Amino acid sequence: MLDWDDLRFFLALSRHNSLSAAAKNLRVAQSTVGRRLASLEATLGVRLLNRTPEGYVSTLAGEGVQAHAERVEAETLSLELTFRGRDMHLSGLVRVTCAETVADHILAPGLATLYLQHPEIMVELIPDPRELSLSRREADISVRLKQPDQHDLVVRRIGSIAFALYASREYLERAGAPDLADGCPGHYIITQVEDIQDATQTGWLRDIAPRARVSMQTSSHEAAVSAALRSGGLACLARFRADRESGLVRLPTPPSVPSARIWLVVHRDTRQTPRIRATLDHITAQVRQLAPLLYPADAEHADNEAAVA
Repeated sequence: MLDWDDLRFFLALSRHNSLSAAAKNLRVAQSTVGRRLASLEATLGVRLLNRTPEGYVSTLAGEGVQAHAERVEAETLSLELTFRGRDMHLSGLVRVTCAETVADHILAPGLATLYLQHPEIMVELIPDPRELSLSRREADISVRLKQPDQHDLVVRRIGSIAFALYASREYLERAGAPDLADGCPGHYIITQVEDIQDATQTGWLRDIAPRARVSMQTSSHEAAVSAALRSGGLACLARFRADRESGLVRLPTPPSVPSARIWLVVHRDTRQTPRIRATLDHITAQVRQLAPLLYPADAEHADNEAAVA
């Protein structure tokens, strides 16, 4: 008899392409994922995934099974979301996902005290550079710096983050002040591929420093801050994080760095669930309280937006 859990594990492996990534997503051991795949293939009598140097790749049969499994998943999640939304208790688990630096410096301090108002709500804060799916119940709430466009999500802008260009004092002493008008020849830059920045800030840095060389790319804003402190080069960093580092110098940059908007995201079917609604309100209040830190009064705004909408 076909086991839905086997299908669920198969979907995770087909989406993430590796046992380790699928296991992390499902919060189980890698051996469990492999065993579930073997169980499903034995039940159906067909190979569904081939293991290659690039990861697991669906066979023709696997593609067909995936399409059916995704329809089953969609119906199951729709049923769960419909009845979960009728839960009227201010208690239970709320999973919140965001980027690493947002978790460490913006959300964690405020969510740590949510229990004072709602002692029966437990928050699970998940720092992850990937956009975990709210539709697939990987999380209940997401705080993002890029606006999603899925039709089943409710999105609200709750603030902005100011960015600036930084380098360490030691780096500037060695390399000299960057010639922004000439594209920063002779300099190195640190760029980010995910996490707190979307492509806007990294694109801006590449545009003003086309003659600089990339010394490091990272998916972690904290790693970029550390690399800049260790004289790795010029880096476009969030001011609320970099301004507190005495070893970094904020450089004037015409044009100014584009800001990042903070988006609060929830699935439309669960947004009125009391424990989720209470957590949404708490996050909104926390971010707005931090607005002067996230977007200082002296920050230059590239697109002339208000700090909080």
